[in-house]
Amino acid sequence: MNALTEHELPNAEKLYADLRAAVQAALTPQTVVLGIYSGGAWLAQRLQTDLQLDGRVGFISSSMYRDDFAKRGLAQSLPTDIPFDINGAQVILIDDVLHTGRTIRAVLNELFDYGRPAQVQLMVLVDRAGRQLPFAADFAAAQADLTPEKSLNLTKNADHGLQFNLKTREVSHAE
Repeated sequence: MNALTEHELPNAEKLYADLRAAVQAALTPQTVVLGIYSGGAWLAQRLQTDLQLDGRVGFISSSMYRDDFAKRGLAQSLPTDIPFDINGAQVILIDDVLHTGRTIRAVLNELFDYGRPAQVQLMVLVDRAGRQLPFAADFAAAQADLTPEKSLNLTKNADHGLQFNLKTREVSHAE
């Protein structure tokens, strides 16, 4: 696993290659992949093509279960699209950055509205410090040590390649 600081942006394409290898190693006939909007959904779409996962990839939103609605407002997100039965499935949740754990909590609430999977794994490109809830990734391609006011965002460039941007945001003590 790569250790990163805010002075070096991670190479999203390299981290994606590491994530793809980890997902491929974890696949079983019962495995389905759910990409978390938005960065995780982009990754899941690429995994679907690269690993030939037709019929085994869906997308999940955290917006209905966010606990920070008053602060964030209704985040723009596409609706959850799970085109398969998750009861008894081995689910791999895919996201770009794991930070506070609040998105994962919201996504798990949404996921269990659709059924009861046998197992849920979390795989991310970057795991950064600042956890507020007790969640850990089963696989992270890199660790990033960023200050709280820094936000690491995955974007798609003009040729649909992935890259990270680092932004500075205001941080409240209630976060």
